[in-house]
Amino acid sequence: MFATTTGGSAAAQSSAFRKQLTKVYGFYTGGFLAFVVVLAICEQLGMNRDWIGFVFLLATIGLYAGIGIMSRTTDAAEYYVAGRRVPAIYNGMATGADWMSAASFIGMAGTLYLSGYSGLAFIMGWTGGYVLVALFLAPYLRKFGQFTIPDFLGERYGGNLPRFIGIVAAILCSFTYVVAQIYGVGIITTRLTGVAFEIGIFLGLGGILVCSFLGGMRAVTWTQVAQYIILIIAYLIPVVWLGIKQVGNPVPQLSYGFQLEKVTALETKLISDPKELEVRKVFADQAKALGEKIKDPKTGLAADRAAAEKKVADLKGANAVPAQVAAAEKELAALPKDEAAAVKAWTAAKTAAEARDKPLAGMPRHGAIYSGNPNGTPAEVKTYNESRRNFLALIFCLMVGTAALPHILMRYYTTPSVKEARQSVFWSLFFIFLLYFTAPTLAVLVKYEMFSGVVGSSFDKLPFWIQAWNKVDASLLSVVDINKDGILQLGELRIGGDIVVLATPAIGGLPYVISGLVAAGGLAAALSTADGLLLTIANALSHDLYYKMIDPNAPTARRVMLSKILLLVVALAAAAVAAQKPADILFLVSAAFSFAAASFFPALVLGIFWKRATGIAASLGMASGLGITLYYMATTQPWLRGVFGVTSPVADNIWFGIQPISAGVFGVPLGFAVIIIVSLLTKAPDKKTQELVEHVRYPELKGAAARMA
Repeated sequence: MFATTTGGSAAAQSSAFRKQLTKVYGFYTGGFLAFVVVLAICEQLGMNRDWIGFVFLLATIGLYAGIGIMSRTTDAAEYYVAGRRVPAIYNGMATGADWMSAASFIGMAGTLYLSGYSGLAFIMGWTGGYVLVALFLAPYLRKFGQFTIPDFLGERYGGNLPRFIGIVAAILCSFTYVVAQIYGVGIITTRLTGVAFEIGIFLGLGGILVCSFLGGMRAVTWTQVAQYIILIIAYLIPVVWLGIKQVGNPVPQLSYGFQLEKVTALETKLISDPKELEVRKVFADQAKALGEKIKDPKTGLAADRAAAEKKVADLKGANAVPAQVAAAEKELAALPKDEAAAVKAWTAAKTAAEARDKPLAGMPRHGAIYSGNPNGTPAEVKTYNESRRNFLALIFCLMVGTAALPHILMRYYTTPSVKEARQSVFWSLFFIFLLYFTAPTLAVLVKYEMFSGVVGSSFDKLPFWIQAWNKVDASLLSVVDINKDGILQLGELRIGGDIVVLATPAIGGLPYVISGLVAAGGLAAALSTADGLLLTIANALSHDLYYKMIDPNAPTARRVMLSKILLLVVALAAAAVAAQKPADILFLVSAAFSFAAASFFPALVLGIFWKRATGIAASLGMASGLGITLYYMATTQPWLRGVFGVTSPVADNIWFGIQPISAGVFGVPLGFAVIIIVSLLTKAPDKKTQELVEHVRYPELKGAAARMA
């Protein structure tokens, strides 16, 4: 299917290969659509929803496995860079799938739903990053001709120190990123099959491994093309449906502003709704009561324990049903064990209650540009300035991080030529645009459905999907009748951003088969990115560390086998971390961008455009940029603070109000400064290296032409 064409000229081989790919993927797309139609018919005939979920899961993972098996290889060039023969348009599709991870497919529209305008930072940052890739990195890296980013650093800067620091940075940002993907796989697999979250993670892991393990970049590339087709179809169908339903337009992106006006009007109504104010008061009272308990934890904990014990005794004395007694005993067992644990739990609950005691359940108005008020009280002005500062900082980190992510830059090593590398960036942007242009519209359409159709419903007539998602994970979606009126208010609904897209078909009233399709699309997005990331980590260890630094005489077969073993080990480690649910998908992904930006971007750009940059300077620049970024995250992000045992108040560690998600804003300028200053203070690179840099930027220069041939 994906074998190299033999015989004839190179141009004829390339043309035949493209035609073969077009034919194969044309049949594949038609077959997949027919598969969805057949399942839809089966649903109408009474097929169980759980079976539909299992069929989608097994069919799609089986498909990817089939491509992986057909693309298996032990050839180094095929395994590491797909033989450098992937046409630009298909490399663009593969890059789009590699790029549109669980964060893009699952998390981005959910973030826009919850945060409104400020969520556009993700779209602007990620899209703008590809402009940097096209202008500053992709074509030049392709000219250098290495397999990986640490490989480039080692060749450009000379010596193993830059290569080793590049390996460490590539593993750190890729591992952080892949944990997010596997976490998304767990959510989707659990929703599709109903199995426990931890089991869902390892079910999805099989689909990840069978592609990257067998065929490396070759298998990953052709699988990612197939995954892109599934994910883009899955993303667009519910949006088209909601567009027709709400505005009678199958291209609702063009009606975005019109629907946003409707959402704004509903927000105004909800803010002043008496029932919503009633719910807010309940949360305010809860926060106040928790504050009192925190002041005297000994008394508060004793009272809670006495009340829980009395409830158990009363139920047993009244011969209550076993389920009620078991629930009461569970509540008793869940009480904090000591005063310190009680204070910690109550503080978290108080913070959550205070967050709910806000208009629109704590969400900003969708069209509000920044939080706070530039003309309000000093506190409101401070909030406004910090909101704007974080918006711009996040855009910066995402743009620069995009241009430095190792698993994305590796994709441009797979094209046949530098020209196709440039064309590939264009196609990547186009295929990514299809989803990114749609995400803001999806968020507004779903918010309109929620505000106008779900909020205000009777609790005994809530849609089935609310209970279904509550079973998957109560932290993702929960409803509680706080004011006991039997009607769902917005303040009583807690929804996580990670399920908005996956729940869209059900919210819009579409058949369950479309919910399965969207879950399969999300799974494709998570699997495609996880494949690329795991391959990046395994290659950094097997090719850059083992082959380039430890055993340069290692045979190809041993290198490829070592890469496969390491890939398996890293995948299992990432799954184990993801099972702990360390943070939401979007934070984990954005943290990876900050790591990549701070460690790689200065060294890559200066390595390409400044022949005076030296190896020791690049090493120190990468280490300092990555170090300060990691330090800032470790002292300000809740989960990382727990990992590193940081106990000082978060406010004492915040610089300029910047959130930990944008820590790279400190690392990137530091990296540039260190590389420039140290380069000027140390001996210039040798003449061969300087000529190499000049040739990559100016091919007409003859000095290094022979060496580049």
